[in-house]
Amino acid sequence: MAGAKNHDYHILPPDIWPIAGAASAVTFTTGMVLFMHDLPGHWLVLGLGIAGLIATFFSWFSNIVKEAQAGDHTPVVQLHLRYGMILFIASEVMFFVGWFWAWFNFALFPSEIAEVIGGQFPPKAIEAVMDPFALPLLNTLILLCSGTTVTWAHHCLIHGDRDGLKKGLWLTILLGLLFTSIQAYEYIHAPFPFGENTYGSAFYMATGFHGFHVIVGTIFLIVCLRRAYLGHFTPKQHFGFEAAAWYWHFVDVVWLFLFVVVYVWGGWGAAYH
Repeated sequence: MAGAKNHDYHILPPDIWPIAGAASAVTFTTGMVLFMHDLPGHWLVLGLGIAGLIATFFSWFSNIVKEAQAGDHTPVVQLHLRYGMILFIASEVMFFVGWFWAWFNFALFPSEIAEVIGGQFPPKAIEAVMDPFALPLLNTLILLCSGTTVTWAHHCLIHGDRDGLKKGLWLTILLGLLFTSIQAYEYIHAPFPFGENTYGSAFYMATGFHGFHVIVGTIFLIVCLRRAYLGHFTPKQHFGFEAAAWYWHFVDVVWLFLFVVVYVWGGWGAAYH
């Protein structure tokens, strides 16, 4: 019959959100440029961009959830959704490679920028660094525990234990919020500021962007918890949860590198705060 679907793919109907998201992204970046140069109207442009991005994310992902519940996510569609998530995480890995690259460049070749950091790393201007075996170690244990709880939630989902799924998600979300709170406390009491030298800039950019990813991952898991209460996931179809779990494990692994490279090795020999 003409127009009958004879394949396993899901053909998307026309939608406004791709172009709305692109326009919002341009507005947001324009607002950031205006903000960095302290030009008039930057808050208005920045606010419009952020509002547009939030609306795009909420509406677009809502449509994806509705497609999943309508049965449009066939095994072929789920496979390609997984490919997409894998590529997204790979791009995020390369994003952090840039910050690690900068850190290693400053730390291993301090003589090349001697006029900036005094030929040593951490620079002479840094009187003390974070004690890696205080709050950073505590946060490491918290994230490792959260990786365990999200895996427990996944195991429960696969075996049809919805109560265990909810408990695992609750624990993971609470641990993520605890991690963010401790890092905020650490920033408030840090012995060095952002932007005065290469150490402070690289430290806050690397750990700050990781903290942002923890917040995003926590929101991701909160959405999954809400969907779990609505009964959306099944043992055979739960890509939304899988994507959140993959993202959370990615956040865990990045933090382990940050802890070892930035906190332990990067401040080696300096006085601890």
